Parts: sequence; structure tokens; C-alpha cells
Amino acid sequence: MNYLVIGTVSVLVLILIIFLIMRNLKDKKQFEEEVIDSELPAEKSEKEND
Repeated sequence: MNYLVIGTVSVLVLILIIFLIMRNLKDKKQFEEEVIDSELPAEKSEKEND
């Protein structure tokens, strides 16, 4: 077996996994902010009608 190829592929897979986890956390934070922002105007409109 060629351990250099196996090691290189392993490192690349590890880098890909770390990248995907970081991107997922960033997207999750952005999604939560969008949901909060989209709910705030609706609540203000409901309070004005009361």
C-alpha cells in the first residue's frame, strides 16, 4: 500500500469535514438571525392593531 496517498486522502477528508462543520454553524447562525428578523416586524404590526 502507498501510505503517502492514504495519508494525503485522510488529511483532505479531515479538512473537508472541518470546513463543512464550520460552514454549517455559520449558516445556522445566519438562519436564526433571519428568522428573528422576519418575526419582529410581524409582532410590531400585531401590537399596533391592539
